[in-house]
Amino acid sequence: GKDLRSDLNPGPPISGDYNHGMLKITICRSCQKPVDKYIQYDSVIILINAILCKAQAYRHILYNTKINIHGKLCIFCLLCEAYLRWLHLQDSSQDTDPDDIIRYAKEWDFYRMFTIASLEQMAFFIAIFFGLWLIQPATLRRKSNYILLLKALLLSSYGKLLLIPAVIWEHDYTPLCLKLIKVFVITSNSQAIRVTLNIDQKHSLLAILSGLVLESSGLLFPEDGM
Repeated sequence: GKDLRSDLNPGPPISGDYNHGMLKITICRSCQKPVDKYIQYDSVIILINAILCKAQAYRHILYNTKINIHGKLCIFCLLCEAYLRWLHLQDSSQDTDPDDIIRYAKEWDFYRMFTIASLEQMAFFIAIFFGLWLIQPATLRRKSNYILLLKALLLSSYGKLLLIPAVIWEHDYTPLCLKLIKVFVITSNSQAIRVTLNIDQKHSLLAILSGLVLESSGLLFPEDGM
């Protein structure tokens, strides 16, 4: 049968019952609610609830789906962030020389922005892991917990894909849109940590804060004069 996780704790899986080809939703013994109500929902509904940062939707995606796009999604998100940084770098440059050397230099600037974005994201994740290890070391005792948390963080960063349309359809509110996208990604990351490790909101926000401090310090990976 299909494994269904508890709606409260990511503990041992609870099996769903099949009766004449029909899936019978398992009821949690502790709260008398469906273990995973999203197992019978359409993908569009699940996506909408995930965008609304519903904990059960995140839990369903992480535990009861076979999504294996973590690496590809990570690359796409980094490309979006690198493009945004590269575009700002080009806007600040007044060089209009069409010479090939100038054009190639601009391309290398994009690669440089991609490298910086990658390193900053790595620092962000490492700081989160370290912060959680300090706050609640019991939650990260096993290697599988680190892997699951990393996958959850990568998936919950999908909001970065909105950077491209926000820049393409540029208007007076673009800076505000970029800030709202940042807040949305942070909120999604925090919810992913809560669901994965079954910790409260306060501890997940503290972990996110530790990641933001290291990521935004600007000391490790300066964008100018790399």
